[in-house]
Amino acid sequence: MRAKSNDSFLSRLKAGLSKTRELLFMNVEAVARGIGPVDEKVLSDLEEALILADAGAPLAQEYVEALRGKWRRGELPDTEALRSALRGMIAKTLAPRMVPLEVRPPYPYVVLVIGVNGVGKTTTIGKIAHWLKEEGHPVLLAAGDTFRAAAIEQLKIWAERTGADFVQHKERSDSSAVAFDAVRAGKARGAHAVLIDTAGRLHTKSHLMEEMRKVVRVIGKEMPGAPHEVLLVLDATSGRNAIAQAKTFQEVTGVTGLVLTKLDGTAKGGVVLSVTREIGAPVRFIGVGESVDDLRPFDASAFAEALF
Repeated sequence: MRAKSNDSFLSRLKAGLSKTRELLFMNVEAVARGIGPVDEKVLSDLEEALILADAGAPLAQEYVEALRGKWRRGELPDTEALRSALRGMIAKTLAPRMVPLEVRPPYPYVVLVIGVNGVGKTTTIGKIAHWLKEEGHPVLLAAGDTFRAAAIEQLKIWAERTGADFVQHKERSDSSAVAFDAVRAGKARGAHAVLIDTAGRLHTKSHLMEEMRKVVRVIGKEMPGAPHEVLLVLDATSGRNAIAQAKTFQEVTGVTGLVLTKLDGTAKGGVVLSVTREIGAPVRFIGVGESVDDLRPFDASAFAEALF
């Protein structure tokens, strides 16, 4: 059943990355068709296309220089060979960042989920809860986004849907108090994982980021060593702006993992490459749709295959 589900996700990933594929090959027709010889124009156009897809100029140049070397040595007889070589480079770039989320004792394993407004944190938490429940872990969800009543209600619905325990306070309550109570409740109820939602933080607002530091400190007081995972959710449609967000959050909270959402709605799928190059944290999950099964652990080879 899981294998069939993975095949279905790969199909959705391929469909989701169609806009990025179109952008990559819009001006590189020979590569898109996979026929014809490689020449300097093909390589130059490919570098430009990678930059437009938000892979980042340094990485695009690195790839194309390596491909140019292969071409000059006669190792790329045609554009199909070029596609294959580039696919391998992308998979190699991403492989070190392919580290799944591992919920392990001592329980509860505390996961703090952060990010700016609108990236899909609450929905992502619900989908991760579904994934962990399927793996056999008792889960507790904490409604730490106390600034939006809708966020509390949305997370409560996800808790009911996934069979997870749920902790909430009143709207406008102190989010660090919610986090504290959630960790304590997780201990008392035998939860393996405590997933804590947070209010959307503009990475440019220092006072809001300071509140995030407080949440981290309070969690650590209740359970030394926690949070065990600080999961930053990034919207792939924001492209290179996601890099700036990630760097600021990393300075404030020490990001340990990334989730890239909305890959099905962007031509900037290359941001997966640039974010892994510029941010040390691994990519735990990627999302390509709205359904509960549209968030999966990141697979570098599958991503490279889907991109082509």
